[in-house]
Amino acid sequence: MTRYEYGGDEFVFVELAEEMSLEANFLGMAITRKLKEKDWPGILDICPSNASYMVRVDPEVFHPNQLIQELKELEKSASNLDEIEIHSRVVDIPILFEDPWTHEALMRFRDRHQDPNSTDLEYAARINGYSSKNDLIQAITDSPFLVSMVGFVPGLPWCYQMVPREQQIEVPKYVRPRTFTPERAFGFGGAFSVIYPVQGAGGYQLFGVAAAPIFDKDQKLLDFQDSITFPRQGDIFRYRSVSKEDFESIRKGVEDRTFRYLTKDITFTPTEVIQDPRKFSEKVLGGLYQ
Repeated sequence: MTRYEYGGDEFVFVELAEEMSLEANFLGMAITRKLKEKDWPGILDICPSNASYMVRVDPEVFHPNQLIQELKELEKSASNLDEIEIHSRVVDIPILFEDPWTHEALMRFRDRHQDPNSTDLEYAARINGYSSKNDLIQAITDSPFLVSMVGFVPGLPWCYQMVPREQQIEVPKYVRPRTFTPERAFGFGGAFSVIYPVQGAGGYQLFGVAAAPIFDKDQKLLDFQDSITFPRQGDIFRYRSVSKEDFESIRKGVEDRTFRYLTKDITFTPTEVIQDPRKFSEKVLGGLYQ
């Protein structure tokens, strides 16, 4: 049951479910997009999350009590997932798995890990029932990931694997967080994959590094002309394993400002994903490279 709470005088917090699911995320996405389209005076900010969202409101213009009533109506109008159309884009995300930079970082902090005698990738493969780390990499690259929210650090995408629940990869975070994580590190924690936009602390298992940035404060690249961050909630990421040579070629394109993400616009319904995720996966991944 949906839970509505006040955050002081200016915020309304809405919890759609206690745990992340594709259904809850799609519902939250539909509600917050409808709310944005309303363009009501007094709505200052809309922050969608995995299975919840928060709205900042000017209480002298739009009273939070009134807002809650409007949000309940929006939820009713979005409750039939068959009628929701999501306009999004599929994005090719090149990843160099087992790169030397994240490897150096994760080995430096083995005393904070569940299994100090293995790498993060080896540990994640074992606890998820894969016979090798290459099988785990293939499972990651063979299915699309939904950007379910963006936040905590500017541009950091939380990505949820679009497969049946029993097939989802899940790993715990480090026992104690690292004090260092390289920029663009590709990590996994719980059921979410992430790319760290900037260097900093972190507790997710580290599998590799993204070749291209997802945060560009100086907006040097064409993909960042409208925003200093690249990911958007609702994006569908396809992680693609690349060689060291391909990685270096992409990095050269980033440095000379010629790099562009490979993207493809897509419109889909949540029901498509939920009823047959394998068919949806084949549709989006196959269409990206045509």
